[in-house]
Amino acid sequence: MRYLRNILLMCGMTLCSLAFGQKNTAYQQYIDKYKDAAIEQMHRYKIPASITLSQALLESGAGSSYLATRANNHFGIKVGTGWSGGYITRDDDKKGEHFRKYKNVAESYEDHSQFLLKDRYKPLFNLDPLDYKAWARGLKACGYATSPTYANRLITIIETYELNEYDEDRLGMRRHKKHKEVVEAAPVRHAVTTVNGKRCIVARIGDTWDALAKETKISKKKLLSFNEVDEDFTPPAGMNIFLEKKATKADAQYKDYWHKVTSGESMYTISQFYGIRLKNLYKMNFKDDTYIPVTGDLLKVR
Repeated sequence: MRYLRNILLMCGMTLCSLAFGQKNTAYQQYIDKYKDAAIEQMHRYKIPASITLSQALLESGAGSSYLATRANNHFGIKVGTGWSGGYITRDDDKKGEHFRKYKNVAESYEDHSQFLLKDRYKPLFNLDPLDYKAWARGLKACGYATSPTYANRLITIIETYELNEYDEDRLGMRRHKKHKEVVEAAPVRHAVTTVNGKRCIVARIGDTWDALAKETKISKKKLLSFNEVDEDFTPPAGMNIFLEKKATKADAQYKDYWHKVTSGESMYTISQFYGIRLKNLYKMNFKDDTYIPVTGDLLKVR
């Protein structure tokens, strides 16, 4: 649904530099120019400015994409139903698709916020507004983009350029700068989303199995079983926590897809990301539980 494929080709070198934490001048210039627009949208609709900015940077190639320069479209939003404005034609998933055209960039930012207010994205607004990782992964879980690495790209951009600083204080919450710990923040229930057709929530800092069991009204024993861990395992922030038994293979969109292992990933974290039972992930790759994936390995997930 998103006009992302061509953008990734155009700014591949930029994304590589982000992977190593290096800042890109074009990205910084874009942030300086449009951060106030993102903050304004945050005040109006409670969408973290860091999320809006990182999506705009990624989708528009820091404002240099065809859609951004020809149609002021910084989020790759297609015409869809209910759109009565102008449009331009561009090849994406199909030939000659229609993308929304705006009078100015401010209209694009406003329309992006309105787009996220649709029912499909309601679970996002139950998330901690300072938890940009949960928002990034929530966007992916709600179907904003099909790329399995979309959330991680947003998180990398946010952390490289410290975009989460625009979320703090302006939302009436404070953090210790050194440890990034929330000092004042009302407890917020986890939003229930779906991954691979299975209900799940995204773990946050400080989550415990006892607390999650109490909130979800699912016994701790079942939660541990659904997520294939014992009670000594502490769920890391951003990990999918499944509220029912995971599937035997990934969603149909991953047919003929190979997951490329990145640094720090394990068979378990991969199984949680795609919502696959761990034993099935080993089985479909002809591995046993002694196998430890290394960066660059290719794994089938369906």
